[in-house]
Amino acid sequence: MPKTINKVVLAYSGGLDTSVILRWLKERYECEVIAFVADVGQEEELAGLEKKAKATGADKFYLVDLKEEFVRDFVFPAFRANVMYEAGYLLGTSLARPVIAKKQVEIALEENADAVAHGATGKGNDQVRFELTYMALAPHLKIIAPWREWEFKGRSDLIAYAQKKGIPIEVTPEKPYSIDRNLLHISYEGGILEDPWQPPLPDMFKMTVDPQKAPDEPEEVVITFEKGDPVAVNGERLLPARLLDYLNKIGGRHGVGRVDLVENRFVGIKSRGVYETPGGTILRIAHQALETITMDREVMHLRDSLIPRYAELIYYGFWFSPEREALQTFIDKTQENVTGEVKVKLYKGQCIVLGRRSPYSLYTQELATFEAGRGYTPKDAEGFIRLHGLRLQMWYRRRR
Repeated sequence: MPKTINKVVLAYSGGLDTSVILRWLKERYECEVIAFVADVGQEEELAGLEKKAKATGADKFYLVDLKEEFVRDFVFPAFRANVMYEAGYLLGTSLARPVIAKKQVEIALEENADAVAHGATGKGNDQVRFELTYMALAPHLKIIAPWREWEFKGRSDLIAYAQKKGIPIEVTPEKPYSIDRNLLHISYEGGILEDPWQPPLPDMFKMTVDPQKAPDEPEEVVITFEKGDPVAVNGERLLPARLLDYLNKIGGRHGVGRVDLVENRFVGIKSRGVYETPGGTILRIAHQALETITMDREVMHLRDSLIPRYAELIYYGFWFSPEREALQTFIDKTQENVTGEVKVKLYKGQCIVLGRRSPYSLYTQELATFEAGRGYTPKDAEGFIRLHGLRLQMWYRRRR
C-alpha cells in the first residue's frame, strides 16, 4: 500500500494487543513507531516494557508518570460528584483513558507525528474514549484503530501471530483474561467472565482479599476533606496519588471494593465486568457522608439529579467536552463548604460510616432533637402540611 504515514505514536501497554499492533504498524505502514506508555499506577506491569517494545520494533519509547495528574485532575473532580455509572462502576478505566490520550497527543505534537494509534477493540468503549480525546485536542492527527482495519478476528489470532513473529506474550489460549489496572482500580473481562452466570475465579483478584478471609478485627479510618477533595488520612496529609494508593492498601486488606456487574457499553452491547476499587469505594462513601451535613438540601438534590448524566459523559468518552466542563463548574461550586472529617469502619468487605464533622456543618442538634428546643415551632407544621395536602385532596375528589 502507498506510504501515507511517516510517524505514529502508539498507546502501548506491552500486552498482547498492543504488542501485535506495534509490529503490525511497522509492517503495514512502513513507518516510524513511537511506543508511549502512561504510568497511571500499573505497578509491576511496567517492568521491562522499553526493552520489550524495542525488541518488537519500536523506534522510540516514552514512559511518562501520570499518576499525580490522573488522580488530581481526573479522579478527584469526578469523585466530587460522587460519580457512579449504572449499578456501581466507579469509572476506573473511563477516567484513565482521557489522561492517557491527552499525553499521547502532546507527544505526537512534540514529535511531529502524523498519526496516533490505540489497541481498543471495535466492540468496546475505549475506542470512543481515545478517539474523542484525539479529536478534541488535535483533530488534524490521523487515527489508526487496528482492530477495525486488520484481518485478525480474535485473540487466538493475535496469539498465533505473536508466536509466529517471536513476540513475547503472557496471555495463553487457556487464560485469555483482559485486565486493566491503574491507581483507581483493576478491571477484569473476557474468558470465563463472558458467561454472566459463572462467578469469577477466587485467585483472579489482585488488590483485595476475599472478604471472608479479611481480618476479624475492624479498622477505623479518618479521612479529611477540603472543598470536596480528600487531603489527609488519619491526620497525615498526602498528595492525591499517595493518598489513593494508601487507601487502596487499607481497603484491600479488608476486602472492600469488589463489584461484579453487567453494564451497557456506549456502542449498545452489554458487557460483564468485575472490578476492584478499594480506595475509591472508601472515598465515595466518606465524601457522601460529609456532604449530608455540609450541603443545602436543594443544591444536593439538584446535583444528585445530574450524577447519571455526568457519569455517562465520562463513560462515553466526553471528558473533553463543553457539557462536561460546564457540569464540572457547577459541581465544584457545590463543594465549596464540603470540608471536614469522616470516620469510617472497614470490616469484611464493608465500609461503614461512624461519624462526620465539619466547621461548615448545617446540622443543628437543637433543631434536630426530639426534645424541646428553640428555633422551631411544631404548630407551624400544621399549615405547612395543609398547603402540601391541598392538591392531594383535590386529586382524590376528582377520582371519586
